[in-house]
Amino acid sequence: MAILACSMLLGGDMIQLKIHEMHRPVFRLIRFFWGREPILLLAFLAVVLGTWGFIELADEVLEGGTNAFDRWAVRSLRAADDLSRPIGPPWMAEVGRDLTALGGMAVLLLAIASTAGFLAINRVYRTMGFLLVSTLGGIAASLLMKHFFARPRPDLVPHLSLVYTSSFPSGHSMMAAVVYLTLAVLVVPVLRHFWVRFYVIAVAMAVTVLVGFSRVYMGVHYPTDVLAGWVAGLVWALLCWLISRSLKLRESHLAKPPALPPPEE
Repeated sequence: MAILACSMLLGGDMIQLKIHEMHRPVFRLIRFFWGREPILLLAFLAVVLGTWGFIELADEVLEGGTNAFDRWAVRSLRAADDLSRPIGPPWMAEVGRDLTALGGMAVLLLAIASTAGFLAINRVYRTMGFLLVSTLGGIAASLLMKHFFARPRPDLVPHLSLVYTSSFPSGHSMMAAVVYLTLAVLVVPVLRHFWVRFYVIAVAMAVTVLVGFSRVYMGVHYPTDVLAGWVAGLVWALLCWLISRSLKLRESHLAKPPALPPPEE
């Protein structure tokens, strides 16, 4: 009986050990977020929900469930008697081209280089390196996803901008979100005043939204392409921010001096 009881105890310990080994990544994740600021938990929740939303949206697009809405939205932005003419005054087409250029490769690379120079002047070299990796990596991820989904461009109306790649997700929308939001969340910790930080993030979000709307207005993207680009870019920017915060927290923890022993009486 004693041998049987010992074997049962040892078996239970082994099962608990295996369960602990299987859930170790989960325990590490919980330990990382436990006691952190609420903003970190909200950001992590946004990443999870955004990833789920992107997958669901992509599934609907591939199955054709959004075709009716997409086609209606694109046609509604053109004059009924002339599909080559967008709605609004004549100068709106030029405004659309100006706004869509803010999500173009040349402007984004210029923004990345300018921000990297700002961080280099402030001698924040690690942040500069992380910025370059995260933004350029996001641009590469956008191009890979467009190649993977390979959705054809809208063919209902004449395009008001030249296009070279597939439609889903919107590259301009995603890259604008990736670059401008990532630049904002990485530069904000360098800034001291709250309202300056708020202004930088608000401008990054406004530019991202305007770029996305301009792509539909130009007739080169469906609304679901733009929505997917926004979601993917936001998830990427939040992931970069969470990684940046975790690295800073780890550095601050390692930089703490060891505790001194209590004085002997």
